Amino acid sequence: MNGGVIDDSRRQAARVVGLSYLLALVPAIFAEFFARGRLVVADDAARTAMNIVAHERLFRLGIASNLAVGAIDIALITALYLVLSPVHRRLALLATGWGLVETAILVVATLSDLDVLRLLGHAPYLEAFEVDRLQALARLSIGAHGAAYAVVLVFAGLRSTVFCYLWLESRLVPRLLAAWGILASFLMGACTFSFIVFPDLANLIPVGLYGGPIFLFELIMGFWLVLKGLPPDRVVTAN
Repeated sequence: MNGGVIDDSRRQAARVVGLSYLLALVPAIFAEFFARGRLVVADDAARTAMNIVAHERLFRLGIASNLAVGAIDIALITALYLVLSPVHRRLALLATGWGLVETAILVVATLSDLDVLRLLGHAPYLEAFEVDRLQALARLSIGAHGAAYAVVLVFAGLRSTVFCYLWLESRLVPRLLAAWGILASFLMGACTFSFIVFPDLANLIPVGLYGGPIFLFELIMGFWLVLKGLPPDRVVTAN
């Protein structure tokens, strides 16, 4: 077991964690709720295709926003590891691995959105297909994004649960805030995992029920770490 004083580099990493939490919230909400919420019509491939063609720039901004979230998440996960690995190095490494898988899947999900733009484009080779078939294929790619995003939230829940447990053990932030993070992260991951097994549950459990708590945690945690940072002269122990 090796002790470690919270030095300046770890304090800077903690502020990067807080800043990353705050910076990721806006593009994530914009991409998944504003852009897709305005353009995607459930069970109507033709209307969805017309919306995307009419508002292609908005759809592209949604893609760019998700890519920005992926880039920010890499900074977040790296900084979380730097801050919390002295608490329990193996658990921090496990959470980091889950976080990298989460981010990789998010990037793959954006590729399906680029496929949507290709299918609804004006390339000459697309003239071999009927319009309604192209619209159906585009809607299928949009559905693939939704399925991939559900997997993203499962891994995000795993990653965040472990890191919040390490926050709790470290006593570097208020224990109530860390405990809230554990519960909120587990709720998000458990709900999205249950939707994969029981799809009908997604129609019964509103997004705000499992997404609201983790949003609130990341918002408060972000401001706490940016404005207050880590406590002075604290020694943590690595396992």
